[in-house]
Amino acid sequence: MKLITTIVRPERLPEVKAALFRAGITGITLSRVSGHGGEQETVEHYRGTTVVMEFHDKVKIEMVCSEPFVEPCINAILSSARTGEVGDGKIFVLPIERVVRIRTGELNNAALTAVNADEVQRSALAQAAGGPAVENGAAGAL
Repeated sequence: MKLITTIVRPERLPEVKAALFRAGITGITLSRVSGHGGEQETVEHYRGTTVVMEFHDKVKIEMVCSEPFVEPCINAILSSARTGEVGDGKIFVLPIERVVRIRTGELNNAALTAVNADEVQRSALAQAAGGPAVENGAAGAL
């Protein structure tokens, strides 16, 4: 099992989420973050004052995957988040020793499978194909 953490542009989030769901990743945790990497600092004017914006808004997505899903997850992120510009983000992969589902006590891979995994994937595929989006409770797996 691996913890995959990725930092991506906020405007790429819908594409990344749909690609992850298509790859079979149904449980994600999402955080809005600010960061500074290789991007240029931008200068903005606020109420007559010049402000240097060092940090840029980003989205942090975390998910724990069993081994067969690690490479498909990374490939889904790469194909959906890449714009070719500085600031596209990073992917971090870390080992996980143990996972326990609090509700049932299930361990490791059994604890990673979402109860509504099939529903989430169908919704993501429909949304990617231009169908109606269906909101569900699959986010927040960590």
